[in-house]
Amino acid sequence: MSDPSNASVPPSSDEKTEVLPETAVQLVEMERLKTELAGAEERAKNHWEQYLRALADVDNVRKRGAKDLESARQFAVEKFAQDLIGVKDSLELGIQNSAKADVAALVEGQNATLRLLAKAFEKAQIEEINPEGQVFNPELHEAMMMQPSDAPPNTVLTVIQRGYQLNGRLLRPARVVVSAAK
Repeated sequence: MSDPSNASVPPSSDEKTEVLPETAVQLVEMERLKTELAGAEERAKNHWEQYLRALADVDNVRKRGAKDLESARQFAVEKFAQDLIGVKDSLELGIQNSAKADVAALVEGQNATLRLLAKAFEKAQIEEINPEGQVFNPELHEAMMMQPSDAPPNTVLTVIQRGYQLNGRLLRPARVVVSAAK
């Protein structure tokens, strides 16, 4: 048995404290885990910073895309407006010279103005719908009235007002007279 009088005496420097092998393994494992944790925290911090940068980049791309889209829309309208300025100038010139010009000159001026407008429409990809003689199509035509005719039923007999499409999208339907069975 151990001596009770020696129990409170600290070990002398000659005596070595013994580290058990299990404790040494645990200390090494704890140091390894601390190192791994520090590395993982550093990687997590880097990933967070990369995420924030990516989020900012996506937001910048979205804003730049919206700005480019708005700019493109405004530019498209600007080009069309520039084409229409020539048409307006031609109409004004015709009105100014109407008192001095003869009928043939006025008609030629109007034809020239119409050609300018047709060219502006072509550049803007505005297509005319002139369905005379075609089968009535309610997606592109608006029937103003039906008229008995020798033509097959539902055929466009007369175009009252031409229609227009912009890149395949209907701007205004053609207003037409449609044949009906006699």
